[in-house]
Amino acid sequence: MNSEIRKMFCDLLGEDRVFTEEAMSQHTTFKIGGPADYFLMPDKGEDVGRVIKICKEKEIPYFILGNGSNLLVGDGGYRGAVIQIYRNMSSVTVEGNEITAQAGALLSAVAAAAKNASLTGFEFAGGIPGTIGGAVVMNAGAYGGEMKDVLTEVTVMNAEGDIFTLPTEELELGYRTSIIKTAGYIVLEAVISLEKGDQEEIRSRMQELAGMRTSKQPLSYPSAGSTFKRPEVYFAGKLIMDSGLRGYQVGGAQVSEKHCGFVINKGNATAADVLTLIENVREKVQEQFGVTLEPEVKFLGEF
Repeated sequence: MNSEIRKMFCDLLGEDRVFTEEAMSQHTTFKIGGPADYFLMPDKGEDVGRVIKICKEKEIPYFILGNGSNLLVGDGGYRGAVIQIYRNMSSVTVEGNEITAQAGALLSAVAAAAKNASLTGFEFAGGIPGTIGGAVVMNAGAYGGEMKDVLTEVTVMNAEGDIFTLPTEELELGYRTSIIKTAGYIVLEAVISLEKGDQEEIRSRMQELAGMRTSKQPLSYPSAGSTFKRPEVYFAGKLIMDSGLRGYQVGGAQVSEKHCGFVINKGNATAADVLTLIENVREKVQEQFGVTLEPEVKFLGEF
């Protein structure tokens, strides 16, 4: 940690939004991860750009973080600046059939706003534990719905700090990918368009999906959601189960007995435990079925 650089961040964002040696286990749903050199919490897009400018000038690596729901941070932490776009950039506004949400807004908050405005079409996302920003980057989906079905436009920032808006047709949304991901853009805001519906029906559908999620997923343990992408014509969870790996454990990390597509933190798991488990699972599935599982979870820092 460099005190001069810390001061530059504090002058820009204020002391209360700049942390050093911040444990990343506090900021990921896995509850795992060593310290980040700098942990920064801007509250507007322009400041995100200014932070990145400082990082580039001082040759500091940086990483954009939402609520850490799809991330494994190494036990050695991250030598650089983590820029969190989450609670400080999470406003949600409804106008007619459109909802405008800042990148840090939780999908559950957007789904609640849609329900309260009797807007249907976003029920699928209500239980996904992530932010709008992350959901747009990955074209998140569940229960037959995807972000591409509801997105109208997205405001992004490029590596030079330029802010511009892209309509849905230019986002190149596919299975867990988008132009935002491939071009390295940062999501600042998204607009979704929904249809008028019956509030009770919307509420009922959200409760039904929440019940399905609770019954099938290991929500009582820290995890990063589905650990692997869905292989073509297969289901990752079934391949893992059929490989005899249900409940397989390395240290505190375990293949969930409830849903084999999830790796969970059973208690005090390290990033090394999770990484070893993931590698062993991939090896076993490859050996048994000739299928290469690709992690959906992102990896950051020193392992």
